[in-house]
Amino acid sequence: MDSLLLNSVYILMSLALLVAFLRLMKGPSLPDRVVALELIASIVVGFVGVHAIDTGVASLLDVAIVIALMAFLAAIGFARFIERRGTAND
Repeated sequence: MDSLLLNSVYILMSLALLVAFLRLMKGPSLPDRVVALELIASIVVGFVGVHAIDTGVASLLDVAIVIALMAFLAAIGFARFIERRGTAND
């Protein structure tokens, strides 16, 4: 694949990661930070996918799938925490 195209993809994804990290740090509320964390995980999956295409190593796609599944489970856990935060657990 064209190296200029791959370099521009890496740069754009790095900028997106930086913006999502800033939202994670600055987010006014906990749900905003959870969404930013999920976005960061999605961008990391994209990085792994692009790197798999770049290098031709197909087993990296398995790594991307595992990262995506773990991020999904973490998002469910955070959503459950946010939902139950207002109730008293006895």
